[in-house]
Amino acid sequence: MIRTQVYLTKHEKTSLEKISASCNRKPSELIRMAIDSLIEKNGKAGRKEIIEKTAGAWKNRQDLDDIIALRKNWDRSFNS
Repeated sequence: MIRTQVYLTKHEKTSLEKISASCNRKPSELIRMAIDSLIEKNGKAGRKEIIEKTAGAWKNRQDLDDIIALRKNWDRSFNS
């Protein structure tokens, strides 16, 4: 692990100490857990943003086969 230094307000420090005592975990562990949670949340948001930006990207393409017709053809092949 890499050691780092952060500045907390008095309220943050007091709250962290109370939570630490009630959970029986070190403050550093709680901070790492909070950072991991933030990273996970932002990672999911990033994927969602990419999906939203690319949705409909092929909407106006004229060079693609008709998917519905292709699927009907597949269904006929499986049912034969």
